Amino acid sequence: MERRSFLQGAVLGAGLSGASLAGAGSAGAAVNAPVLPGNRPQDPADLPFVIDPGERRGEMLYRTFGKTSEKISAIGMGGFHLGKKAVTDDEATRLIHAGIDRGITFMDNCWDYNDGRSELRMGAALAQGGYRDKVFLMSKMDGRTKEEAIKQIDQSLLRLRTDRIDLVQHHEILRFDDPDRVFAEGGAMEGFLEAKKAGKLRYIGFTGHKDPRIHLQMLEIAAERGFHFDSVQMPVNVMDAHFRSFSHLVLPYLVQNGIAPLAMKTFGDGVILKADAPIKPIEYLHFSLNLPVSVVITGIQNQRDLDQAFEAVKTFKPMDKAAVAELLSRSKPYALEGKYELFKTSATFDGTAKNAAWLGEDVASVKKLAPTME
Repeated sequence: MERRSFLQGAVLGAGLSGASLAGAGSAGAAVNAPVLPGNRPQDPADLPFVIDPGERRGEMLYRTFGKTSEKISAIGMGGFHLGKKAVTDDEATRLIHAGIDRGITFMDNCWDYNDGRSELRMGAALAQGGYRDKVFLMSKMDGRTKEEAIKQIDQSLLRLRTDRIDLVQHHEILRFDDPDRVFAEGGAMEGFLEAKKAGKLRYIGFTGHKDPRIHLQMLEIAAERGFHFDSVQMPVNVMDAHFRSFSHLVLPYLVQNGIAPLAMKTFGDGVILKADAPIKPIEYLHFSLNLPVSVVITGIQNQRDLDQAFEAVKTFKPMDKAAVAELLSRSKPYALEGKYELFKTSATFDGTAKNAAWLGEDVASVKKLAPTME
């Protein structure tokens, strides 16, 4: 077909009403919705399960961090919740100390959480009584350029009152161009590697919550460049197993390649619980612990949350496929459209999309090719 004829057809088609389109579809061949690979798994329970639940010491289980010999707590303390205005400075310190005293070693945080308050509170708590040396400290950076990434790492070090962060991750890999920007000449990965060489960080990973295929692209681009991530953080919950599933599409690759999977969004900041699915909160945690993840990072902003996390570890027993299938059958009616996984289907959790300045300006090569766009 000539381009002119094609365009005329497109214009005519665009002018059809909804009724006309429906009629046109029914009059011809049957119209089938395209099936995207893995968008909705045929068998939600066909997942990799944890082989070893971890080494039990006191109230906590400890699992291996990827290919390393590091052992980290199976429950991680989420930094975002500790920085909320509803939590006081003193209460944040108390919760951090109590969690560490009972066995939590994995500390999650991010450069942008609560305008830096999360890192400031965690830094203050860890600076007391030798607590810093008892934990595996992680933070995340939004910068996509080398310059911005280094600046954010240095700010995080100051706030966290430490000379090194055990794990630093590229935060919110949400867009298909994020991997290209991270690995570009002058991109954030150069900043991370420079910081690692200087002893400011030990391991490198990335996070994201939007679509597992973006995670796979990040991993593919890394593999093309011969780079091995130490960790990948992603949503793992009873809803995810049904819809755009990180557990189905990304987790097997991580396990196969010795990359530490870090589970998050077990409750989706409480939104998932609002589904009122017939599932107990502790069962949500058990599901995540049942997968071969190194740690389940959960928000802890009060004593109830802290006790619930330890109760989940205490009562956790590996589930077989039949038990997982039964649990997932209870979540299925609420999960198929991602209604309660707002981090996938809305901009609610997309901090960098609302604060583009966090990412930094384009690298020099981009500015040279396209200095202005009109």
